[in-house]
Amino acid sequence: MSLSKSVHSTPGNDLIIGVDFDNTVISYDDILCKLTHERGLSATFPCSKKALRDLLRQLPNGEIEWQKWQAIMYGPMIGEAKLIRHVGDFFRLCRIKNVSVNIISHKSEYAAQDTKGINLRTAALKWMHDNHFFSMDGLGLNQEAIFFCNTRQEKIKKIKQLGCNYFIDDLEETFLEEDFPPTVQGILYSPTGDHSQAIEKLMIATDWKEITQYVFPLCSQSNP
Repeated sequence: MSLSKSVHSTPGNDLIIGVDFDNTVISYDDILCKLTHERGLSATFPCSKKALRDLLRQLPNGEIEWQKWQAIMYGPMIGEAKLIRHVGDFFRLCRIKNVSVNIISHKSEYAAQDTKGINLRTAALKWMHDNHFFSMDGLGLNQEAIFFCNTRQEKIKKIKQLGCNYFIDDLEETFLEEDFPPTVQGILYSPTGDHSQAIEKLMIATDWKEITQYVFPLCSQSNP
């Protein structure tokens, strides 16, 4: 965990938290392992989004190939994706403390390299329903607090509109955007701990337990 020049505030009813979706609350690692095994790549690198993306982007037309993999992960195979460990604990604690949580995702309706016409936003919402995001005996989120944005700039505009105190994302690029509001505490979810250290006031967390303990420092945490 690292932090400087924090805008850390006291949790309470006026606290508003924004959370990214892909690879921040939902993990596609099992899907990547399955796909890389089918393509004979599993022995060459670990099954993670970053490792695969970096490998594919080194190939001719690598960006297009990566987009094809994304179309598969975010579309027809999303049902095999998993909720990242301790995300549920964080959301449930937010509900208990009446903290507003909004999922703000840069996700187009359709993947550029998809040939099946699957609506990625519909697929994501179905996954959330299947994983009890909106039930009171589940995570208790409000479906009206789910926002899909066409661009990263639109995503940042929504963060501003909602008045978020914190925003949690796995992509450092989000916090590097010129328009990212300085009043929002950025929290980078980075399981590998990789980051450029280019952002002064950024909290780095390798798991969601760290995030929960940072936002709610006075609450004892469970160990499911």
